[in-house]
Amino acid sequence: MLYESLEILREQVEIYLEEMDLGTNLVTLDSIAHFIDKPNRDNQPLDNKIVVSLLNLQEEVTLKNQRNYTVQSGKPVYKNTPVFVNAYILFTCNRLEYAFSLRSLAAILQFFQGKNSFNHKNTLFSRNTQVMQAVKEFQFTIELYTPSFEELNYIWSMNGGKAYPAAIYKLNILSLEREHVLDEGALLTQVNTNFKHLTS
Repeated sequence: MLYESLEILREQVEIYLEEMDLGTNLVTLDSIAHFIDKPNRDNQPLDNKIVVSLLNLQEEVTLKNQRNYTVQSGKPVYKNTPVFVNAYILFTCNRLEYAFSLRSLAAILQFFQGKNSFNHKNTLFSRNTQVMQAVKEFQFTIELYTPSFEELNYIWSMNGGKAYPAAIYKLNILSLEREHVLDEGALLTQVNTNFKHLTS
């Protein structure tokens, strides 16, 4: 659900920017380092774009210790517990004019201020790919993350050394799980009880 969540966010932000008359087809899911590494290549696909990049994943350890089985048709089915993660997302405004980058950044902040919780009931999204068609239920929240100047310097150094107007958001909590059964228990059909009489 990692790619799917980022794609939902990308599309939601893009729709809002269009509503704010800041342009169409602006938001792309890519690494900003791809632009910084090769800034002069022809037909630059990240020119005049809002680039959504994954910075880091952090396991949510408070949800780590859960039972590793479910009961299906009256019998236990054993699976590894899901991995719950928080994702740190970088929204980089790489518009042709600096003023448009700042306006786009402000619009992103406004959008997430107005809507910070996303689920299958309150969010409509395009299902034009097989991956997105498979999305049934989902729920996550998003909050602004403010790094220190030292962290910010490291982030841009890691991505090529050139800073752009940008915001980092923390996407809470994604469940990542593979449909893989480890074992199945026997169906419970009978309960035996033994009583011991206690004598005083």
